[in-house]
Amino acid sequence: MSSDLKDIVKDSSVEAIDIFNIRINPLRRSEFLSIIESGIRNGCQIAQFGVNSATINDIVRNKDFRITIENADLVHIDGMSVVWALRSFGFDIPERVATPDLADDVLAMADRGRMSVFLFGAREDILSLCRQNIEEKYPGLLIVGCRNGYYRPDEEKEINKMINNASPDILLLGMSSPKKELFYDSYRHKLDARYILGVGGYFDIMSGLIRRAPQWMQNAGLEWLFRLLQEPRRLWKRYLIGIFQFFWLVIKEKFRRAFNRKKE
Repeated sequence: MSSDLKDIVKDSSVEAIDIFNIRINPLRRSEFLSIIESGIRNGCQIAQFGVNSATINDIVRNKDFRITIENADLVHIDGMSVVWALRSFGFDIPERVATPDLADDVLAMADRGRMSVFLFGAREDILSLCRQNIEEKYPGLLIVGCRNGYYRPDEEKEINKMINNASPDILLLGMSSPKKELFYDSYRHKLDARYILGVGGYFDIMSGLIRRAPQWMQNAGLEWLFRLLQEPRRLWKRYLIGIFQFFWLVIKEKFRRAFNRKKE
């Protein structure tokens, strides 16, 4: 966690738990928003990413991905399966913080404060529709730049320069994991944006091409099923196999903790 962020939250002490060798902040959306607003207002840089069962499956197998998450300032719980798993370990988890909901809150905050935003990710056609819809919904914010998420590794430095030249208050990274996290980690000391949020497929949602699950499905932890039905060919392996991989991780962690308690 950056020293700047520690200064912002030293009086409220940001709660963190460690599970699967990953540091997670079990906070409410309103608490995250308070920290984010304070960071932008005080000129500090904060980077935030979400974790769900699929990303945790990847993190435990990918050392570079895990280090990137460790280097983030805030990590929110983006999946109900993770909420349920952590509660089964006895952790007090107040709520799931779905990334699209958090991104909506961040844009509403930018709208109120007339802040600037840079959109990085998705296909060019999706990005164009996303920008149009954001500007219609949040007329008070200023989109100072956009860049699609398809690029070669040798273009990254130019993209970093493009973002910094636009000087946004907020940078939204609309790419899949671990691509967005690894980009951030490679340039975290070179990016000038005050707040950086990994938003995954949020641009697809804001473009109107992908719909979110009904609220009852979100509340029941079935948003993954709704997404699977929309994009079965792309997502079947991630969800149908990933669910069992995550369940096995939880079982192994329970055995590890029980064994450690016996040793004590």
